[in-house]
Amino acid sequence: MTGIALTEYAAPLSRPLSDAAGRALAQSGLVDATPDPEMAGNWRLRAKSVVGVASVPIPDGEAITLRIAPKIPIARLMFLLGYARGPKGWRSEHVQVDEERDLLPAFARIFARQAEHALRQGLLKGYRETDETALVVRGRVRNAEQVRQHYGRLIPLEITHDEYTIDIAENRLLRAAGDVLLRLPGIPADVRRTLLRLHSQLADVTPIPRGHPMPAWYPSRLNARYHDALRLADLVLSGASVEHRPGQVAVHGFLFDLAKVFEDFVTVALRDALADRGGHSVLQATHHLDDRNTIRMVPDFVYYAADGTPLAVADAKYKAEKPAGFPDADLYQMLAYCTALNLPEGHLIYARGNAPRNAHRVKHAGIVIHQHALDLDQPPAGLLHDIRAVAGPLIKH
Repeated sequence: MTGIALTEYAAPLSRPLSDAAGRALAQSGLVDATPDPEMAGNWRLRAKSVVGVASVPIPDGEAITLRIAPKIPIARLMFLLGYARGPKGWRSEHVQVDEERDLLPAFARIFARQAEHALRQGLLKGYRETDETALVVRGRVRNAEQVRQHYGRLIPLEITHDEYTIDIAENRLLRAAGDVLLRLPGIPADVRRTLLRLHSQLADVTPIPRGHPMPAWYPSRLNARYHDALRLADLVLSGASVEHRPGQVAVHGFLFDLAKVFEDFVTVALRDALADRGGHSVLQATHHLDDRNTIRMVPDFVYYAADGTPLAVADAKYKAEKPAGFPDADLYQMLAYCTALNLPEGHLIYARGNAPRNAHRVKHAGIVIHQHALDLDQPPAGLLHDIRAVAGPLIKH
């Protein structure tokens, strides 16, 4: 299997590839791929915002393993992912992965470590509602199903009962995440051995069939020792899928779109920073630009007063599209948000890019559009401090 290593948004690399391979990479949507005009038989490849590892199938050829590294350290990325999924559940040990340089091995190592710790005292048990056909009453009879299946016969019985079992959502999610990691290439040998031990411990737990929704779990005192491992399992399962379809070619792998990761982190962190202001925040709030409600708008973040009046709007932008600075299109979009929401100010929040913090006052409208830039390559405490600094000016008292 051919392997290609790239770095997110780095300069294009020229690689010898067949036309079929080059077209498949282009159609995958993971990278920009174009024939190299300076070297026949080569293609220029440039990674975008998607990072991780993926296997891209090539028609009538060997699949290509594409590895795309993030520019920020793995520990910083894992913090962004973990915080966005649960600020109260994030803990510093989730990001202690300095020994790994690649995304997938880092996730595999920290998940294996936390899952092993969770199962040290044995498998968690719990009650699960079970439907079955039986000869004796246990629990309650499902009357409608009894009539439909057995037409008035007294036995067998269609019953529902609560079973105390290891076959609960928590164990099924740990097994699913471990099985996913074992199927992926590039897992270090010592981590693979740990994952195999975990698989053996969870062998009697019913696997989740591919394509089926993941069961929900809820933090409680009873499953407290599983919390860290389950949050990591959620991240593993969100990054790994049977099929990713960012383009026209289905690819298999373990991938995260950093544009979405950044957007999720910024909006959740803003919501957290403004939690004590008396209003409420809505992420991905739906509004309309026109009076007839035909032009739909979905700002990343809107903060409302207690009576529902919009007080602030913000949009997260991971990458400036123009090398010379922030793209004008973002300013036009924010102007539309402010106009429709009747707000005097709007805020664009970027990952640190090509321009410093700035503000633009729109002619004849008086609307001020602020641009902020966050440095993602800093310790979590510093990043959260910077988010609070951005959140402060959003609400004018």
